Amino acid sequence: MTTRKTEPPCEAAGAGLPTPLVAPPDADARSPVQDARFPFGASMRAGSDFLGDLFGRIADAGKFLTGLNETREADLTGLCDTLVSGRGEATGLAIACTILDRYAALTPAQKAAFFGVLSARFGVDLEALRAAYDKLQGGDAAAARAVHVAAEPKSQELLRRLNRAPGGTARLVAMRADLLEALPERPDLKPLDEDFRHLFTSWFNRGFLHLRRIDWGTSALILEKIIRFEAVHAIQGWDDLRRRVAASDRRLYGFFHPALPDEPLVFVEVALTDQVPAAIGPILAEDRTPLDPAGASTAVFYSISNCQAGLRGVSFGSFLIKQVVEDLRREFAGLRTFVTLSPVPGLRAWAGAAAAGGQLPDTLAAAVAVLEADQTAADGDAALAQTLAELAARYLVTEKAARGGARDAVARFHLGNGARLERLNIGADKSARGRGNAWGVMVNYLYDLDAIERNHETYAGTGEVVCARSVRRLIKAG
Repeated sequence: MTTRKTEPPCEAAGAGLPTPLVAPPDADARSPVQDARFPFGASMRAGSDFLGDLFGRIADAGKFLTGLNETREADLTGLCDTLVSGRGEATGLAIACTILDRYAALTPAQKAAFFGVLSARFGVDLEALRAAYDKLQGGDAAAARAVHVAAEPKSQELLRRLNRAPGGTARLVAMRADLLEALPERPDLKPLDEDFRHLFTSWFNRGFLHLRRIDWGTSALILEKIIRFEAVHAIQGWDDLRRRVAASDRRLYGFFHPALPDEPLVFVEVALTDQVPAAIGPILAEDRTPLDPAGASTAVFYSISNCQAGLRGVSFGSFLIKQVVEDLRREFAGLRTFVTLSPVPGLRAWAGAAAAGGQLPDTLAAAVAVLEADQTAADGDAALAQTLAELAARYLVTEKAARGGARDAVARFHLGNGARLERLNIGADKSARGRGNAWGVMVNYLYDLDAIERNHETYAGTGEVVCARSVRRLIKAG
């Protein structure tokens, strides 16, 4: 399983079905059930539709007033200038819609060029900032606020006004996804990305998010997106999805935003079990016998996936887990243990580089060589499995990221949320992805409700990885 302050790194690259999806047989019967069970979600959708229609009519009127409904061309950057400097509501909506429509028609190269122009032309007004700073010398509080206002890049106001357009929030999320695609080749666009991220952090804060349980009665539109966005353990079609959301001992929850009522932002899959699991196979098995949830003692978070690439760096995954824990405790009084079964996506890449660079003890380096030659070598070799556990413990506990904290992205997420590194499981994921990322190693992170805040403070304050004694012993042995 699997946070940008911590953001779920999706514990793996995106996964989904390679073929077009079709609705399940009983999809037509879902909408009434969905509306009845989630009246808040339904009211959000109805309110969103009403406001969308209203703003759409205003925008159409604005297009008529400005002539934007005609076929003549207008410079996209010039329209952005007009939008930022304008005051009329109808014309502003019309211009915002036109900008978003014309942006959507651009090629990736044209979009990158457009971002470059925005970054250069819609930055901080330095003259206004100097003037505001000069007035600050007297120590006036109002002058200090004026400095703050003057220091804001014009691009942030542009994004706010674009957000007023019908469907503006979703289109800006998609726009930032394009920007993130361009960043590796255009590092000069980083300040513009910071503007997106700053605004999205406010627009998508926890107070706006709605937790919703997703089950077999949820609309086919949302279920299809769950299949597509599952990023840890790919869902192999509708039958596999049904096992994950309809079985009595399985739960799936997602966060939704009022501006995107049918778009899950992040979701988590949960298995109710009678023990802490050591492998993913039994959880995903087609022929398993469901457990009576009344007898479950353990809730296992075995997959968490971000759904919106444009919201990368915006933190809400940690809130998701904590709220799901509260919901599960209310539903099942017998639950005592909350734990993950998480991948270790960076282990193999780190170990290979460390071995090649002479940064590992001879025993660990030799084990890496054997595992690189045969990814399954530890399955039948107890000594090699022990050495692999020592290697994984060293990586998770002692290796640090350049910006601080654990090097492994999944570890940063859970440790930052206050979990404890509880146990390493060798041979836990025998899939091609599990072997390729970590030779099949998976980890249990324990959410001890009495220690979460203390663990969080320890990790946030010192960077120390809170772990069980058994993991500490592996580090000493290695």
